[in-house]
Amino acid sequence: MIRALYDWVLSLAARKGAQVWLAAIAFVESSFFLIPADVLFVPMALARPQRAYRYAIIATVFSVLGGILGWFIGFYAFETVARPVLEFYGKYDTFEAIRGSAGADAILVMLVTSGLSHLPPIKVVTILSGAAQVNIWLFIGSAILARGARFLALAWLLRTYGEPIKSFIEKRLKLIAAIAAAAVLALYFAVRYLLH
Repeated sequence: MIRALYDWVLSLAARKGAQVWLAAIAFVESSFFLIPADVLFVPMALARPQRAYRYAIIATVFSVLGGILGWFIGFYAFETVARPVLEFYGKYDTFEAIRGSAGADAILVMLVTSGLSHLPPIKVVTILSGAAQVNIWLFIGSAILARGARFLALAWLLRTYGEPIKSFIEKRLKLIAAIAAAAVLALYFAVRYLLH
């Protein structure tokens, strides 16, 4: 089922309304959808490199808006909406483990690492942010920073290196994003250690 869904999202890149689909996928990915917007973003940016930054901005804006929806779901409708979504994706136990052990500052760090590398999944962190009552404005700022950095970096890579970078991105993007996320975590703990 996941592979069929992935292939369907990938096929949207060739459609006339691909930008609308990119906005829609970026929006729903941040609150409840399984397939990341990158699946659609990468082929679109490769097909029209001159529009890569435009696509990055669309993906960022709608990803942040979807994250805000996730925050509101977590804040206002956890039991009725968020819990069934998390259970459907098999992420409820992960969510509860994180919720039980993380403060608001740790959740914001997770939002940044999730926005960069999908670790943990973005939908889990946006819902968690609302359920933990993280300040909405701080949440939005962090989401813009994380998602904007991810999509703009991808746009720069695809526009600068084109098709040859595609296989590199597909094979190593998770590793690169995980390293960036680890750097953010290390910086967070270093600052926290120095302040205490």
